Amino acid sequence: MATFFGEVLSVFSRAVEEDEEDEEGEEEEEEDRDILRALEDKRQVRVRWSSPLSPGGGDRPSRCPHLLLAVGHAASRFVSVYLLSRGHWDTVGQVCLWNERTVGSKEAACVLHRDKDNNVLVCPVDCFVAEDQLFQWTEQVMGCVDTTGLQVTVLSDCPAAEYRTAEPLGPAPVLRSLHTSSHKEAPCCPPVEQPNLVTGLPAAVLSFCQLHHISAVLYQCYSDERCPDSSSMEVFRPALTRLAKTLGLDLSPNVDQLRKYISQASVQSNLYI
Repeated sequence: MATFFGEVLSVFSRAVEEDEEDEEGEEEEEEDRDILRALEDKRQVRVRWSSPLSPGGGDRPSRCPHLLLAVGHAASRFVSVYLLSRGHWDTVGQVCLWNERTVGSKEAACVLHRDKDNNVLVCPVDCFVAEDQLFQWTEQVMGCVDTTGLQVTVLSDCPAAEYRTAEPLGPAPVLRSLHTSSHKEAPCCPPVEQPNLVTGLPAAVLSFCQLHHISAVLYQCYSDERCPDSSSMEVFRPALTRLAKTLGLDLSPNVDQLRKYISQASVQSNLYI
């Protein structure tokens, strides 16, 4: 083969090279698929039960009148201080998940608590749930309860800076609500005004309940506080008045736990420590 300058070059057949490249490409694609499958499996949300939900030992409870989900630091700590610190609760399981914001390679876990006398389920969610895990988390948890006559209450917290309104919300935390069409009782606070949107796990839970005609209500706290304090926790109290009556509780806080959380918040918000 001659070039423009008269050099003679040897000609090699590319058939073998192309076959080798194709084989290498297929091996790389298969390796990539294996990695994606392993990652997808690792990101699966799993509910692990430590005790049977129903008296007969089945996977589904005989009756679950109320499911309470607390999403976010303020909401989950309110439930711990005002609700789980009183009454008779059993730890019945965990909702385990892994994503890019879990610590190291360990799974994050949301603990499921059950009231012994009324079979009410409570789940504080104080970990990050990724977008691709939201509906999977919801389906896994809702699939483990009997939705006949079920009432779902979701407590959530959000920065006040994300709330769009013509009037400023003010320095104090405020509570807004959103509910499904099956929820007939009037919420204890004004609704979320347009054009505000509810996102994340609360939106996934409400969407699931709306689709399956389940009575559900969301109470979302908007606050400027960087760390949960007593005022941002206290704002949730009116939302659980009915549930507290069912459980026979007065929703008074556990003073020791409240002091612990407040002291942690003051340390975290101190720039010089």
